[in-house]
Amino acid sequence: MRSLAPRRWRRHATATLALVAVTGALATGTAQAANYERIVNGTFSAGTADQWWASTGVTNRVANGELCASVTGGTTNPWDALIGENGVPFETGQQYTMSFDAYATTPQPVAANAGEGVSPYRAIARQEFQLTTSKQRYSFTFTSGLDFPDAGNGQITFQLGGRAAGNTICVDNISLIGGVIPPGGPGAPTKKVQVDQVAYVPGLAKHATLVSNATAAQTWTLKNSAGATVATGRTTPKGVDTLSGDSVHLIDFSSYDTAGTGYTLAVGADTSFPFDISANPIKKLRYDSLAFFYHQRSGIAIDAQYVGATYARPAGHLNVAPNQGDNNVPCRSDLNCGYTLDVRGGWYDAGDHGKYVVNGGISAWQVLNTYERAKLIGDAAALGDGKLAIPEKANGVPDILDEARWEVDFLLKMQAPNGMVHHKIHDANWTALPTLPHQDNQARRLSATSTAATLNMAAVAAQSARIYKTIDPAFSAKALAAATKAYAAAKANPNKIADPNDSTGGGAYSDNVLTDEFYWAAAEMYATTGEASYRADVTSSSLYKGQSVTDRGYDWGSTGPMGDITLALVPNGLPAQDISAIKSAFVATADKHLNQMASLAYPAPYREPDGTYVWGSNGLVANNASVLALAYDFTGAAKYREGVFEALHYLFGRNPVSYSYVSGYGGQPVRNVHHRHWANQLNSTLPIAPPGVLSGGPNSGLQDPIAARMLQGCKPQKCFVDHIEAYSLNEVTVNWNSALAWIANWAAEKSGTPTPPDNTPPTTPGTPVASNVTSSGVTLTWTASSDPESGVRDYDVISIEGDTQRVVTTVTGTSATLTGLRPNTAYRFAVQARNGADLKSALSGAVPVTTKLDTGGTYCKIAYQANTWSTGLTANITITNTSGAEWSSWTLGFTWPGSQKITQGWSAAWTQTGAAVTATAMSYNSRVPAGGSVQTGFNASSTPPHSEPTAFTVNGQPCSKG
Repeated sequence: MRSLAPRRWRRHATATLALVAVTGALATGTAQAANYERIVNGTFSAGTADQWWASTGVTNRVANGELCASVTGGTTNPWDALIGENGVPFETGQQYTMSFDAYATTPQPVAANAGEGVSPYRAIARQEFQLTTSKQRYSFTFTSGLDFPDAGNGQITFQLGGRAAGNTICVDNISLIGGVIPPGGPGAPTKKVQVDQVAYVPGLAKHATLVSNATAAQTWTLKNSAGATVATGRTTPKGVDTLSGDSVHLIDFSSYDTAGTGYTLAVGADTSFPFDISANPIKKLRYDSLAFFYHQRSGIAIDAQYVGATYARPAGHLNVAPNQGDNNVPCRSDLNCGYTLDVRGGWYDAGDHGKYVVNGGISAWQVLNTYERAKLIGDAAALGDGKLAIPEKANGVPDILDEARWEVDFLLKMQAPNGMVHHKIHDANWTALPTLPHQDNQARRLSATSTAATLNMAAVAAQSARIYKTIDPAFSAKALAAATKAYAAAKANPNKIADPNDSTGGGAYSDNVLTDEFYWAAAEMYATTGEASYRADVTSSSLYKGQSVTDRGYDWGSTGPMGDITLALVPNGLPAQDISAIKSAFVATADKHLNQMASLAYPAPYREPDGTYVWGSNGLVANNASVLALAYDFTGAAKYREGVFEALHYLFGRNPVSYSYVSGYGGQPVRNVHHRHWANQLNSTLPIAPPGVLSGGPNSGLQDPIAARMLQGCKPQKCFVDHIEAYSLNEVTVNWNSALAWIANWAAEKSGTPTPPDNTPPTTPGTPVASNVTSSGVTLTWTASSDPESGVRDYDVISIEGDTQRVVTTVTGTSATLTGLRPNTAYRFAVQARNGADLKSALSGAVPVTTKLDTGGTYCKIAYQANTWSTGLTANITITNTSGAEWSSWTLGFTWPGSQKITQGWSAAWTQTGAAVTATAMSYNSRVPAGGSVQTGFNASSTPPHSEPTAFTVNGQPCSKG
């Protein structure tokens, strides 16, 4: 996720300066209070070399609190080997003192330099020092003749080259004291009147915050774009706010509801940023937030016709030099996995060039769920084909699904031959900032497989199979096969944890609690297939019925609520009271958010147990806003809708740092997000972030050198600075933008006048009529239900089995063809209509159906699919019970036609004697209902032509193959 400083350097410089050489005992003086320290991480006390780069032929490492640079010999000039720090500020006419401790393994001269890090490499100062093998302190003073802002093109370097032999030079306690502008520059203006800088939606509450120590109410004035007063009122004093430390008043101007642009709020001489009263900006954001993902695509040129010339760039990581990936990426050298994978495509995770399955999983799921929720209970028309500026527009598929497909395809490619999924793929070492994807020269490596990644892929692939079933049946089948294989592999390897120390070149993303991933994946598998084994995994989970829905929120490491969202939205066969319990968990958590927000000066649905804000706090705010949104979906209660928009107000500028955390939106939006392409702060030829990108936001941990230097002692909501190298505050990631996209699309849908709740269920549909009865199926048709308010959404076809009712399928029309029924068996079927408000009709009359005798006598059916290579194969087998009765257990048998040998199997106990192979069910998949299926598979040694088995049996009975 994070990254190191860029590798830029200048050649050499000369300047007039005063030199002080301090030898012997080291100096320990401190800077005068009037002066500022300009070096970031000059003591290396955290054990990292953050902010310090090394040129070609130089390797940095931190040992014993020192930065030691190993320099390759054979250099001609001093500047042929460098270490340095960029973004150092200088002010014309100001005096600076640079000091440092240093020594070398072999005595040699080095030069300390101050100047410009890019062409024309103008000089400020240069001084040479003779290092010995003993640590000594060196110091020199100079006056700057150039101006460079914080995070600009100013630079300090140490020139270490010009020697035939290699050497190691160690430095510590590097300091640059001087200047009068505080670190970070003058800083962005902080307003006294904090508003949503973007827009307040007509018909909803309109609140703002006044920062004031006054104990009495103050007069506020609302002015239109012409400066005319259109409303006035009095503030409500609230006292000191804990999360910001501000003394605040509340401003409520909800009574004014005239649409317009350029409004401002004023109290005395203090005026807010301008804002609109309009739904238009949020409707624009629904598309801008989704456009982020096209920008983040790997393996494709980002074309100017879709993003404009400013943001266009060549394709990255297609094995075009200097890239070294991604079409045949090996595992890390210590893993010895014996294969490479083609993992082109997908989304770059954040500001770096890594691609991570566990972060990509939640991101793809949220983009897909944005569409699925809209299709089931919202406005899917707004997410149709041609809505986004992407290459796939006008292909007949909703653009949001085209964009998600780019990531889902990548997730499928990360599956290993044994069904497990590799945790991530990224550079062998951190790349420079800025570096565009096509400029990345690092080797690419697969990290080990993990259970978390495998379950992420299983969940998203199952979700994709459901959504694409009628849009792209072939892809749907491919996704479901991958999901099935992954889920089985995860159950066979339930505790393979990603290495928490695998953080060189990419983030670790380790998670040692996997109960939530298992629940999420089981929920997606069950919602897609309806199979009993997945249902059992869902209902037996400790997280069932909303137990993981908390006011802390969900994210890549806490995925259980996503399973609950699917179960609450997608029709399935779970008991109605259990679905109600899931929805009640969201409503109860939404109430907790509203109760907390009512006490805050800057309301945001966010809560950590210790009261701090964490890395990616804005992502949690957006996800918690989705909980409020779902509570509104489930209840229709207006307070939850208002809570969602209050959360957006916080993200859009009603916060104590006066920033809109969404780029391109508001009077003071973030500009300098941590990103290798959108790096204008470091290179003026590169762009700022495009509109619609969510910054990570306040982080009390201050987990980068810039944040630690500039924000010590900050209150939780004030721990933020818009700085490209403040990666723990201002990073961007796919999973935070997927959260923004989800809530932006929901808010756009709900930004009009709300429709009164529909409390009337649809009329009762007609009794089904049966036709085309076979040994395993029947077609049912019925007279339509009606609902004049919210319309009939779909129909559940229900099998009445004694005192229980089981949903067999859900359809949107007035007919259904049922398959997988038992031969010569009596059934009773009825239908029940559901409207747009999720209300159900009364049950229709029941039609009796008796299936015909099965004259074929088939006991089982086998689907066998193999992927081969020169010395082996991976086979996936789907066993379908066509016997008409449930199997309590099963044993599969077949005989190899050649010399193949099973080397590893999953989802069964595999044995082989000679050419005869037997697979016996495991405890968790032994029961197979009539018409049900179970998946298993294996790896085997094999040579071309890899002949397949021709005859299969289950429990000694022959099976058909198809």
